[in-house]
Amino acid sequence: QVQLVESGGGLVQPGDSLRLSCAASGRTFNRYGWFRQAPGKEREFVAAISWSGGNKNYLKNYLDSVRGRFTISRDNAKNTVYLQMNSLKPEDTAVYYCAARLGIGGNTPRPDDYNFWGQGTQVTVSS
Repeated sequence: QVQLVESGGGLVQPGDSLRLSCAASGRTFNRYGWFRQAPGKEREFVAAISWSGGNKNYLKNYLDSVRGRFTISRDNAKNTVYLQMNSLKPEDTAVYYCAARLGIGGNTPRPDDYNFWGQGTQVTVSS
């Protein structure tokens, strides 16, 4: 049984940092994504990571508003993907979800392209 379990959310002040973790169990994945959903809004793509065999490196994509502040990474030995969030802003407040996609290939910002989801972790940025 596949499970994705997020952790690391919390209440922080503007300018602070948080690191979210997503531990996968049941199988390994080539492609992961982080999404977020604020109250009254649709689920929004934040970041994605996949292995590019041709370039022998990880392909990473980001939402424009988080590029330069957020970093997605992974530890294959731990089957865990991370989202390092720096310089947090009140508009980053949302429930953050980890998602995994079967197969190989590039990244996608579309939630429907992901096969498995975590339960979410709340991030609140407020003074």
